[in-house]
Amino acid sequence: MDGFKKRLNESVQLKLSFSLSLTILIIALVAGIFSFVSAFDEAHELQDDMLRQVAALFDRQHLPLARLGNDGGAKDSDEESRVIVQYLIDSSKAGKEDAGAPLPLPTALSDGLHTLDVGNEPFRVLVKTTANGDRIAVAQETSVRDEIARDSAFRTLMPFLILVPVMLLIVADLVRKMFRPIATLSEEIDQRAKQELHPVEESHLPAEIRPFVVAINRLLVRVDQSMEIQRRFVADAAHELRSPLTAFSLQAERLAQSEMSDVARERLTTLRRGIERGRNLLDQLLTLTKAQAALDRPKSSVSVQHVYRRVLEDLMPLAEAKHIDIGVEGEQDAQLWVNEVDVIAVVKNLVDNAIRYTPDGGRVDLSVTTGEGRAILRIQDSGPGIQVVERERVFDPFYRTLGSDQVGSGLGLSIVKAVTDRIGAELQLGFSDEVRHSGLCVCVLVPLAKAL
Repeated sequence: MDGFKKRLNESVQLKLSFSLSLTILIIALVAGIFSFVSAFDEAHELQDDMLRQVAALFDRQHLPLARLGNDGGAKDSDEESRVIVQYLIDSSKAGKEDAGAPLPLPTALSDGLHTLDVGNEPFRVLVKTTANGDRIAVAQETSVRDEIARDSAFRTLMPFLILVPVMLLIVADLVRKMFRPIATLSEEIDQRAKQELHPVEESHLPAEIRPFVVAINRLLVRVDQSMEIQRRFVADAAHELRSPLTAFSLQAERLAQSEMSDVARERLTTLRRGIERGRNLLDQLLTLTKAQAALDRPKSSVSVQHVYRRVLEDLMPLAEAKHIDIGVEGEQDAQLWVNEVDVIAVVKNLVDNAIRYTPDGGRVDLSVTTGEGRAILRIQDSGPGIQVVERERVFDPFYRTLGSDQVGSGLGLSIVKAVTDRIGAELQLGFSDEVRHSGLCVCVLVPLAKAL
């Protein structure tokens, strides 16, 4: 019971359904009782009218009571419809033909309707004086009358008993349909990506829900402004830091041309690596900021093979320095309705990671296939791979795999995740060699959407 009360207090839909159902039941109960009592009384009045009509019939037609049989009832008559008609006279004045009347009724009864106990059985008796001056009594058992009245009253209740459950089901269905726009609205907002902060359409929603939608839209605007300020700050900071780092790099190059001891040159080499790492970090921060920003819809499709060729041209020197066999498997291509900048950012970061984490003399393969309305971009390498327990965290900014000795900022997969979320793609991580649990295989599933 406590659980139901808690659910009732938490759910407006359940509370409304329960309140309407309870109201309908109370109204139906009151109406049913009133209808039952009214039908019961009306049935009694009809039976009283029947007694009056029987008495009037005998008065107008001057029918002899002997025709009804010795017990005052019609022969072969139904027990439930039996009506007893007899003379109401003093026993001292009764003739031989009047002896043995069916009911021993008092002779002092006045004209009209009476309820009497005769032989420990209640009877409804109508006493009438005919035009000839005779007094007759028309009687019927009360139990029979009550049974007929109850049957009539119950037949009156049958529509209530049938319609009330149907009405409760209709009310529950109507309430559920009235709350459907709220469920649809929550589902629409819940399915949005992080970057989808456009206002919620409110024209088709009920007036009662619109204030909430207006408040949500205002909140989305404030969140979008806050995120835009954050992105602008990161971009501005990265731009401001690039100039001093470039100056440091130039000074280090000039310093390298000077004569110095081996210890100083070693320290200079370490310094130049740190400067280069800082420049790469700033470049990736700028890329991540662009990946998180919403771009215009593409106006033309982009070829995956074309993107592969561009990425390999940029990263081939890095692969050759480590003697890595890198290339594209197969000639199958796919056309994607996605911004080319986004596809290049995804593929370039994945291939760059593959080259960095693949040992010297290893292998990196790129391929593309299609199926189930999606293009599958696959980049796999012969490196150590990513263990299952770390596959959720590798997309966090600045997270790096434990035990890795590679130089990097930990933003590559974060950029990939940000871009794929924005374009509606799906990322899948696995092993290139499932038996040995080695090598990383990254699949990017991009919908083959049509042009808008």
